[in-house]
Amino acid sequence: MILAIDIGNSTIGFGFLRGGRVSHVSKIEHMPGSELVMAKLDNFLASANERYAIKKVIICSVVPDTQKMLSKKILKVTGHKPLIIGRDIKLPIKNRYKSPRQVGKDRLLCAFAVRELYGAPAVVIDLGTAITFDGLSPKGDYLGGAIIPGLRLSAEALFEKTALLPRVHIAEPRKVIGCSTEESIQSGLFHGFGALCDGMVLRLGEEMKCRPKVVMTGGYADVMKRFMKHHVEAVDDELIFKGMGLLA
Repeated sequence: MILAIDIGNSTIGFGFLRGGRVSHVSKIEHMPGSELVMAKLDNFLASANERYAIKKVIICSVVPDTQKMLSKKILKVTGHKPLIIGRDIKLPIKNRYKSPRQVGKDRLLCAFAVRELYGAPAVVIDLGTAITFDGLSPKGDYLGGAIIPGLRLSAEALFEKTALLPRVHIAEPRKVIGCSTEESIQSGLFHGFGALCDGMVLRLGEEMKCRPKVVMTGGYADVMKRFMKHHVEAVDDELIFKGMGLLA
């Protein structure tokens, strides 16, 4: 059993891999410095190691401090020093970013997984704390892309930076024209971001001079697909863990 860990800005995802396949995934809310989260992590790791006898641990992280803390816990609990993507494992994909080290390892890993599992050219949309759009050339090279605030981040910014707009529950709107402030914000989040995804795919394809397939991942991917008009090749919630499985 291999434990693949995705350390994001909002959550820490744990993917359990056997024979290169994802058997199941668990997630814990990421709150740096929280004693409750630390206790949850200790209990989770001890329970997982006792149940599965973990043989290898791989980490993909965009939060360096959490990576260091979790690496120490993993070594103590499992006896295995985790392999860090980008440090111990080099991603086998050509990176055309102007400054290659600036690209988040999660973006590169998802692009690599899409190339291997779905082919290229492609646009990878990851709906996390931030929404990222990443292009893969027909040869499977990582081209770069775009980053915008995610749904939850945008909703919180509206609440925090305005005097009269309320904090809303992020839920699918029933129609485009909202008949209350809450419905209007929900419409803007889902229909607005759906239109944004359509427009970005179109513009990325024009710049790439091809018709890329679209693969989506992340917390709101399943829902957002329904608000897009562009054809989506696949929604893959386990994409980043499958990428780590391929590397393992």
